[in-house]
Amino acid sequence: MGSSYRILVLNIGSTTTKVAFFENDHLKFQETIDHASQQLKSITDYMEQFPLRKEGIEGFLAKHQIELSKCHMIVSRGGLTAPLSSGVYLVDEGMREDLRSGKYGQHPTNLGPLIAHDLAKQGSIRAVIVDSPSIDEYQPLARVSGIPEIERKSAFHALNQKAAARRAADEMGVRYEDTNMVVAHLGGGITIGAHQQGRVIDSTLGVGEGPMTPERAGTLPTMDLLRLLESGKFSLTDLRLRLTSRGGLLAYLGTNDVSQVEAEIREGNEKASLILEVMAYQIAKNIGAMSTVLHGQIDAIVLTGGLANCARLIDWIAKRVRFIAPAKVYPGEDEMLALAQGALRVLSGTESVNRYSPSG
Repeated sequence: MGSSYRILVLNIGSTTTKVAFFENDHLKFQETIDHASQQLKSITDYMEQFPLRKEGIEGFLAKHQIELSKCHMIVSRGGLTAPLSSGVYLVDEGMREDLRSGKYGQHPTNLGPLIAHDLAKQGSIRAVIVDSPSIDEYQPLARVSGIPEIERKSAFHALNQKAAARRAADEMGVRYEDTNMVVAHLGGGITIGAHQQGRVIDSTLGVGEGPMTPERAGTLPTMDLLRLLESGKFSLTDLRLRLTSRGGLLAYLGTNDVSQVEAEIREGNEKASLILEVMAYQIAKNIGAMSTVLHGQIDAIVLTGGLANCARLIDWIAKRVRFIAPAKVYPGEDEMLALAQGALRVLSGTESVNRYSPSG
C-alpha cells in the first residue's frame, strides 16, 4: 500500500468558509461555516474578515483534533492573482502581496491562500493553490474580440472543468494532457471550454458571454442591448443586474430553480419547456463552436455541474452534440475533492509545484 497523506482543504466564498480534511483522496471531515450576514455586514473591508475566517477554521481543527504538524499540506482555492497556467502553485510572498493589495481584483477568495499560508507556517508544511480562478491559457486567436478596446480574457470555472476533464481521461485510460475535450460546467453560471492537451485554449466567459443560464443572460444582440440602454427603461445598474443575476430562466419563467421548471413542464407548461430547451440549444451551440477551436478532433464532451442532474436538459444537449464526440456526464461538482487531488498529485510526485510569477 502506498503512503498516506493528510491534507487540509480551504475554500473561502463570499459568505461561507468550507473546510475539509482528507487522507489521500478520502474525505474524513467537512464543514461549511455560514457566517451570519450581520457578522460580515459590519466589516466593510473583506481583508478585515481574516481573523473571523481563520477562527472558524481553527474551530474545525480543534473539534476534529487535527494537528497541523501532522498534516502534509494545506491547499486553498485560489484568489484573484496575476494570470496563471493551470497546476499547483506555492503560496509565497509574491502571491500574498498581490492578494493583500487586491491588485488583480478584490474578493473574499483572496483570504484563502493567506490563511492557508498562516496555518502552514504553524505546522511547518507547505500551502498551495490548485487550478486557480485566474487561470489563463488562451491561445492568441482567442484574445481578440472585434474592437481593439476590448480584449477577451479567461474567466471560467477552471477548478471544476479541469477536475471533470481529468476524471474523464482516467475513465478512458489516458492522461488528461494527451486528450482534447470540450467541457461544459453547468450551474448558476455556465462556461464551456476547449481543452487541448491539458490547456484551456478558449472558453466562453462566466458572465456576459455564452449560453443563458438559470439567472444570467449570456450573449445578447449588441445593437439591441445598446438600444435598450438608450431607451431609459433600465438604469445602468438595473441593466447590469438583469444581465448577471436576473436574466436567463429567471427573467422568462420567474425562477432560477431548474427542478421547479421541470415540475411545471410535467404539468404541461409549454413555455417552461420551450425556455429550458432554448438553454439546452444554446449550450449545445456553444459546444459546437468550441469543437471548431479543436479542429473537430475531440475525445469527449464532458458535462458537469449542478444542472447535469437535470436528465431532460442533458438529453436535449446530448442529442445535438453526440455527432461530435461521446458525452460523459458528471453531475454536481466537488471542489474540495478537486483541491485535495491537486495536493495529492504533488505529494505523490506525479506533479511539480509551480512558483508564482506575475508575468505568468
